[in-house]
Amino acid sequence: MRTRAAVLCGAAVVVAGSLTAVPAGANPRHAATGAPAAPATATALSGPAASAAKLTWKECGTTDYPALQCASLQVPLDHAHPQGRQITLALSRVPHTAATSQGPLLVNPGGPGGSGLSLAGFVASALPEAVAAQYDVIGFDPRGVGRSTPALDCRPGHFDAVRPDSVPGTPTIERANLTRVRVFAADCGKKYADVLPHIDTVSTARDLDLIRRALGTQRINYLGYSYGTYLGAVYAKLYPERVRRLVLDSIVDPTGVWYEDNLTQDHAFNDRHRALMAWIAEHDSVYRLGTDPAAVEAKWYAMRAALAAKPAGGKVGAAELEDTFMPGGYYDGYWPPLAEAFAAYVHDKKIGPLVAAYEDFGAADGSDDNGFSVYSAVQCRDATWPRDWNRWHRDTWAVYQKAPFMAWNNAWYNASCAFWPTGTLRPVNVANGKLPPALLFQATDDAATPYEGGVTVHRLLGGSSLVVEQGGGNHGVTLSGNDCLDEHLARYLTDGTVPRGGGTADAVCSRTPGPEPLGTKGASTAARGSALHGLLGFRG
Repeated sequence: MRTRAAVLCGAAVVVAGSLTAVPAGANPRHAATGAPAAPATATALSGPAASAAKLTWKECGTTDYPALQCASLQVPLDHAHPQGRQITLALSRVPHTAATSQGPLLVNPGGPGGSGLSLAGFVASALPEAVAAQYDVIGFDPRGVGRSTPALDCRPGHFDAVRPDSVPGTPTIERANLTRVRVFAADCGKKYADVLPHIDTVSTARDLDLIRRALGTQRINYLGYSYGTYLGAVYAKLYPERVRRLVLDSIVDPTGVWYEDNLTQDHAFNDRHRALMAWIAEHDSVYRLGTDPAAVEAKWYAMRAALAAKPAGGKVGAAELEDTFMPGGYYDGYWPPLAEAFAAYVHDKKIGPLVAAYEDFGAADGSDDNGFSVYSAVQCRDATWPRDWNRWHRDTWAVYQKAPFMAWNNAWYNASCAFWPTGTLRPVNVANGKLPPALLFQATDDAATPYEGGVTVHRLLGGSSLVVEQGGGNHGVTLSGNDCLDEHLARYLTDGTVPRGGGTADAVCSRTPGPEPLGTKGASTAARGSALHGLLGFRG
């Protein structure tokens, strides 16, 4: 199904953008430990031609990111009626410290539904100090998310264990799963009937432009991961003259929004799950599950069948096991603890490590309920989904025959869109020849946003440059430990330099080394990569 396009490395470069002189802001004092405080309220916008709202920044630093400041901004719920009901966006900032500023760098972790408040602190700390000093790094919770208000929570506890088996092996199981997704869609419609028609990517992109105005700048710089790449591309389509620099990392294929993209994901996640099985086989001296990846995989599916019959600790059934191992498709730093839990269950029927892994990687909490509610609201509104369940049933079984790992789990995660209570929009054609050179990053074996999406957006954004991590399988590849990728990012943010090559890719970097089993020589927590992937989350 998926293909791997050839990649070539080139040496030519071009320069995009220029420095903009802006008075340096005062250095923020270190603030108290804890989560970012509730943001301060800003002046409401009175309409498209009104003067920009004034942001009041207050300290809200954390132990990890002590320089963070917070503010809030009121924007119209419906951008077609700017003087109507207002909603509030939560913002965060790490101010620039250099004498000359390059303006704001807005960052988004994806989702849709991901909170970006802490991401600003991470990006400011992960960039080279001299580069970060030139930018006001701006995080935000998009409409409906986190500390923005209203924050959606359609059905608290929707992912409480133990759910029905994701694979509908009987009509009874399929009906149980259908009931869950129908009820979720209905509850969301009842609680947020007036809000759901305005939770979509285009509305969020228009919010970004109001953030730009409130920041008092003519153009923005933008770094988006995962779904954040689609949001950034949509913003650039709507406001090309307001984009100064654009970085897209782990790129959504905009031609498959969103039903086809999810089917493509299923095959990619199956590949990544098999990569994990091969890694476990490679380290058979540690895990003792066999040296043949196919045999290891068979033991994993045997474990799944046993948990479907008897959930571990009353928490980890078949669906929860998939939830637990799915993050391994996003980031191979999670492979060692997942492998240990797998081996402990197979060899000794120990359920403690498996339950702990579920609680670390698979279990949902209140923020996940919010994130999933926004995820559903955006994806179901953004594009037309099949309304005939027979189409989902037929397509998912067809995928399952070749890629069983996440086919049905992913289908149920998105299936509320078959019953969503709002009308739908048309996906945005992000093709754009009016931008300064954009910089794109993509790993060849990314599961969440397969490689072809990066190639497609590279083609659609005229003048863009694509940097490929050859053989890399992680999702979100910059600022996570690959020096080659980060050097390209730093050069671009410093002076607009992008690589120019002669092939599908403009530059190629070797993949980040894979993990080592816990407790072995060479094992590392890969702190920076773990920090980033903790902020990006899953399903994005």
